[in-house]
Amino acid sequence: MKYDRENIFARILRREIPVQPIYENDYVLAFADISPKAPVHVLIIPKGGYVSFDDFSLNASATEIVEMARAVGKVARDMGLQESGYRLLSNVGPDSGQEVPHYHVHLCGGAPLGPLLAK
Repeated sequence: MKYDRENIFARILRREIPVQPIYENDYVLAFADISPKAPVHVLIIPKGGYVSFDDFSLNASATEIVEMARAVGKVARDMGLQESGYRLLSNVGPDSGQEVPHYHVHLCGGAPLGPLLAK
């Protein structure tokens, strides 16, 4: 996939589409998913234009990678999920069902989440 500067997350980062930040720093933005699949469902996105985890892991700076990892942990702790547990999910490419060509992590928790993959 090629990065599309008009994707919804790029537009959110440009503040064309408003969201209520759950966490934000110079490298990362986290906000609630508009179609939650769990009681807690947060999207965590880097501010750089990366299509997927593959693109991000290959091309992001060490600082961007560290800040993304730290943001995921901080949001999970801030949401009180560290003891009961949570799931991190990032779709890569069409076979996974990736819908937005901007790397993002779904952080889900707040209830038993069931099996990893539905059949």
